[in-house]
Amino acid sequence: MQERVKLLNQKRAEEAKTKGTRFIELNVGVGLNTGPCVVGNMGSDLRFDYSVLGDSVNLASRLEGQTKTYGLPIIIGARTAQAVKDKFALIEVDFITVKGKTEPEVIYTILGRQDVAASGEYAKLYELSLKMLEKYRSREWDSVMAIIEASRGTADHFGLDGLLELYCERVRAFRESPPPDDWNGVFALQTK
Repeated sequence: MQERVKLLNQKRAEEAKTKGTRFIELNVGVGLNTGPCVVGNMGSDLRFDYSVLGDSVNLASRLEGQTKTYGLPIIIGARTAQAVKDKFALIEVDFITVKGKTEPEVIYTILGRQDVAASGEYAKLYELSLKMLEKYRSREWDSVMAIIEASRGTADHFGLDGLLELYCERVRAFRESPPPDDWNGVFALQTK
């Protein structure tokens, strides 16, 4: 879907240039999660609707809502990541609790298909991201910032500059007001 949106934006940009009109880029955030749910026609005689319900669906919706926060086009839950890890280049994004839930979830983003996963650039970024998250969860703020600076070029290539900025902001905030002693690295999202 993201590939088709990119092609559509290219076509629309060309059309706008030809017509001399303003081009406004379309952006689509996608949240994916895997798990049990109920799908089908639900309701009563007064209101009948085809829908999908369940905790898995709720989490997918919350992940979609966070694509803007993280600056990523796709965010997936841990079960989905487990199911597709051999087909796509994935990067762990965060360890979160979504609004209204107490159980934390590791979330990921998809950077590309198998060809990307086989690249040296991805391997380098993957290792740096794991190291950065380890230092972040250990409260080693100086190390986090050093790793972020070391990974900027590679991360920008994959469109992760917004994610790096988010972690820089968190580190600045935690330096001023450290997390509690029992903090386990989970970030509680305040918005849907």
